[in-house]
Amino acid sequence: MAYYRRVGEVPRQRHTQLRDEHGALRSEELMGEEGFSSDSSLLYHRGVPSAIVASEVWDLPDQALTPNHPLTPRHLRLPDLVPADVTGVDAVTGRRLVLGNADVHLSYVVAAADSPLYRNALGDECVFVEAGSGVVETVFGVVPYRAGDFVVVPRATTHRWRPDAASGPSRLYAVESASHVAPPKRYLSRYGQLLEHAPYCERDLHGPTEPLLAGAGEPASDVEVLVRHRTSAGIVGTRMTYATHPFDVVGWDGCLYPYTFNVEDYMPITGKVHQPPPVHQVFEGAGFVVCAFLPRKVDYHPLAVPVPYYHSNVDSDEVMFYVAGDYEARKGSGIGVGSVTLHPGGHAHGPQPAAVEASLGAEAFDETAVMVDTFRPLELGEAGRAVDDGAYAWSWAGRRL
Repeated sequence: MAYYRRVGEVPRQRHTQLRDEHGALRSEELMGEEGFSSDSSLLYHRGVPSAIVASEVWDLPDQALTPNHPLTPRHLRLPDLVPADVTGVDAVTGRRLVLGNADVHLSYVVAAADSPLYRNALGDECVFVEAGSGVVETVFGVVPYRAGDFVVVPRATTHRWRPDAASGPSRLYAVESASHVAPPKRYLSRYGQLLEHAPYCERDLHGPTEPLLAGAGEPASDVEVLVRHRTSAGIVGTRMTYATHPFDVVGWDGCLYPYTFNVEDYMPITGKVHQPPPVHQVFEGAGFVVCAFLPRKVDYHPLAVPVPYYHSNVDSDEVMFYVAGDYEARKGSGIGVGSVTLHPGGHAHGPQPAAVEASLGAEAFDETAVMVDTFRPLELGEAGRAVDDGAYAWSWAGRRL
């Protein structure tokens, strides 16, 4: 995110000495993307960020993927994944894999417990908060979150999720990228500023405002961090133990940091006739995009058909997560809040037949959904296989041979 911030104590010039009140030298860490060729931040630690004392295998939850074969559109009921008691479930180890490919994994968890310290070394995470609130504590500081937030955590950021018990469990839909996540390039000036035609601006992005230093109740040494990374065998996990607590950053500055963006601050783009999904785009990554469909006024041409036309996205798979409201195009299909649909490339999809006539004359839609379009085929994770309704594919025809 090329938007400069400065938090806490930093020296006047980069790569120069910063000492504490006793004369001890701080450790400067450059956290940067694409080698030294893209966004970065400089962090100043009390300890040495490289000082590990142990490295052991962390057994990840099931990461296996099953091809969507024979090719089938699917309806996945995410509420069926939620256990009766989520008291001990956290936002990291409790995630269950719904769909994925080499570019992105889509996971879901309902979490009530604090997570372990965690670092995703594969790519950025963009986590949508379906419900609940809390904070994400990071080496950059604290990022509060609430329902409707996208929480963007850059690759290799040490952090942990702490749901607020008063707001109930946090329902989190995690877009785990194998790349970086950023605003679409068409929204940005050549220098990185969000432009006037963009549906949001820098005022809507909320990052840490002060350092977070480990305090009372935190271990001073031998601190475990769970790291998700990749080997030739696929995605794996490592439990790294650090000599000092990672939350020892007294200050940082730069253009790389975690932040939140709430869908309430997204300004939907509408038109005289139905607008295509790119007008709803929020973020992009390598091999995928993230869009948000929100309550809005709809088409005002006298003969407009407000629901989407049937379409074949020949280069992509489409995943829709239905968050709130009444999604007009899916009426009569069994889709409800908490549902996910997969519309794979190679299959023309669109509204349920009865929904087309029913939408005529509508002036507004009350719906909230998060869409991820991928440019490689998606496969089913263990959670996706577990909650497939088995009937959605035949809903347009109303029967099955």
